Formats: sequence, structure tokens, C-alpha cells
Amino acid sequence: MRIGVMIGPERGDSARKVTRMLADIDWAETAGLDSAWIPQIPNEFDALVAVALMAARTSRIELGTAVVPLQAQHPIALARQALSVQAATGGRLVLGVGPSHHWIVDDMLGIPYERPAAYTRDYLKVLEAAFANPGPVDVENDTFRVHNPLDLAPVAPLPVLVAALGPVMLTIAGERADGTVLWMADERAVAEHVVPRITKAADNAGRPAPRIVAGIPVCLCAPREVDVARERANRILGEAEVSPNYQRLLGYGDAKDVGDICAAGDEDAILARFRRFADAGVTDLSVRLLPIGDNRDELVASKRRTREVIAALATELR
Repeated sequence: MRIGVMIGPERGDSARKVTRMLADIDWAETAGLDSAWIPQIPNEFDALVAVALMAARTSRIELGTAVVPLQAQHPIALARQALSVQAATGGRLVLGVGPSHHWIVDDMLGIPYERPAAYTRDYLKVLEAAFANPGPVDVENDTFRVHNPLDLAPVAPLPVLVAALGPVMLTIAGERADGTVLWMADERAVAEHVVPRITKAADNAGRPAPRIVAGIPVCLCAPREVDVARERANRILGEAEVSPNYQRLLGYGDAKDVGDICAAGDEDAILARFRRFADAGVTDLSVRLLPIGDNRDELVASKRRTREVIAALATELR
């Protein structure tokens, strides 16, 4: 199982956020992590632009978006941007995409959140054509009618992962993409819900075994601090739990909230949790560092210690 890190979002003004983001990717590259994943948050930087910035600082690490909401732009616009960034990364981009959530698409963007699964399937068909080879993209389906003279060839195969939480989306991800990017999925949800459905769909479509990237919070702490870490995870990261999509995904597992998914404890406890995710079928973990402390110095020290353990475990689990 490969270990990556989730980078951002950070507090502060834009210049400070960029500085921290670049410091984080410098660490991830130097520490030997396999990948870095950049979320597309409604009030934060564009994920693909962030990938391009990080590519200029690195030479080895895989860089992925987790995830770009599809409704925000036409598939040709996204294809052009992704192919441009793929060239800038030297072929290290993994494009994570998804149909987002009603409270983002409908409430924030003012776009009707209708038939997200069908929309995603039709969107992926356009991306597939755009990434196949240079030359015109000609795709007509229920959602898009595209005849575009795009002439950009990927410098390397451009993997596409789909945020898939329910049965229909997992089938689409298996049939039309290279895997899935997960958030709010515990080991049981992965093993009993995600892996069987996406693997069956990939097999039926004649595609390779899918990548399954699971995002989880991680906090290195003493056993007596585990409850504190989980409470902090819920306080900082629990907003997503209001989404019906995530509520349904939680229902496939044992976790009640993101705090239960958090890998918290000493190094042995974190390693054991990582191994359970690997046994469930996860191919890649995207670690969201979760430092704890009562002041800035304690938070910085907690983040440093957690980083050291993550780097060591990445080598052990590879």
C-alpha cells in the first residue's frame, strides 16, 4: 500500500497559504512519500493550479487532485487544463474528479444538482476521448455534444479517479475510470461496499484492477489523548458529515463520524490501523495530518512527530 499526504487547506492570507503549501510538498518529496493529494475546497486555491506550483518544486512524487468538482467547468476546459498540468508535472498528475454535493453545486454555484451519476458518466466519456490521443474530440451523448479541435497529447498516461460513494457511482468508476478517491470510508465500508462493486465493474469492462485511494485523518498521540484527537477531527473535519452522500457511506461501515475513521494513537496503533485499511483493499492512503496541542508550539511539535512516523510507515508498508 502506498502512503501519500493530503496538502491544504491552510489558514492565513493567500501568500501565507502558498508558502505553507510549498513547505508541505518539500517535506513530502524529501520524506519519500509516494503521493500528495490536493482537495478542491470551495473557498480555496484551484487544485490543478496548486499541482502545477508543487510540480515546479518536486521531481518524483505523484500529485493528485482530490477532487475537482465536474459541474464547475465544461469537460473540454478541464481536459485542456489537466493535459497542460500533466505536461508541467512530467507525467505525475492523477486527476481526481467527482460530481460534488448538492450544497456546493446547487447552493454555491447555482447549478441544478440533477442526475449526478449520469452527468459523471457522460463527462468521463469526453475526458476519455480527450486523453486518448491528440486530435479532434468528437463525443455526443445525453449531456454533451462536443466537436473540439483539441490537439494536446498526454506526456504519459493520465489516470482519472472518481469520487464514488454509492453503488451506481462505484460502478461508473470501475467501468470508466482508473479507480476511486474516498473520504469518510472506514475499513468495513471499503472491504464490503467499495472494493467488491468497483472491482466487479472494472472486471466486466475489461479494465485493470482499480486504485482505491482512501483519505483518513492521522494523529500521533498518547493513548490517553486518542479521544482528544477524535474530537478534534470531528470539530475540524466534520462539516462533510452533513452531506447525505457521506451519511450513506458511513452506513456501510462501523464508523459514526470522521473521528472514528481517524487513525489516532502511538506508532503501533497507527500502523495497525493502516494495515487494516490495506487488508480491506485500499491501494493508497491519503493522510490528513491532524496535530493536537493547546498552543502553536505544541501543534507544531505534534505535526513534526506525526510527519516522522508517517515517513517511516510509508517505507515499511511499501
